[in-house]
Amino acid sequence: MTQTILRVPTRLSAALFGAAFLVLAACASSGVSPAAEAAEEAAILSLLEAQDVAWNAGDIEGFMAGYWRSPNLRFASGGNITRGWDKTLARYKARYGTSSEMGTLTTSDHEIEILSADAAIAHGKWHLDWKGEQPWGLYTLVLRKVDGAWVIVSDTTTSAE
Repeated sequence: MTQTILRVPTRLSAALFGAAFLVLAACASSGVSPAAEAAEEAAILSLLEAQDVAWNAGDIEGFMAGYWRSPNLRFASGGNITRGWDKTLARYKARYGTSSEMGTLTTSDHEIEILSADAAIAHGKWHLDWKGEQPWGLYTLVLRKVDGAWVIVSDTTTSAE
């Protein structure tokens, strides 16, 4: 039996081909047209901006309108996981109290990636002017399109402190 050993140029070509394939696979589109993808990103950014406006108006329920109203909502922060829309709302109310105690929220550095026609990830930075303090951190949101509207189904928020 004859054993074939790849020559160095052949192995190098195979490695380069494999690397190019992986790069192309990683850059593969979401299957959504560029125009539709831009529209979906704008819709998600609008949802995030509406949350800032609601928070700064002292409207926790309005802020929560961006979340999936489901017992399957997942919210992770401060080393704890809260499951469900109602429990997440209760967590916010317990932590931030009345509308006058909520402070001023600013989110920035939004990075939105459309994964498919009904799934996306958003990353960003949050900053809160609250009770004389200036906490801030990062967030990662998983969004799904439910009944034609984008909603946050999972929120992982970290603090920089």
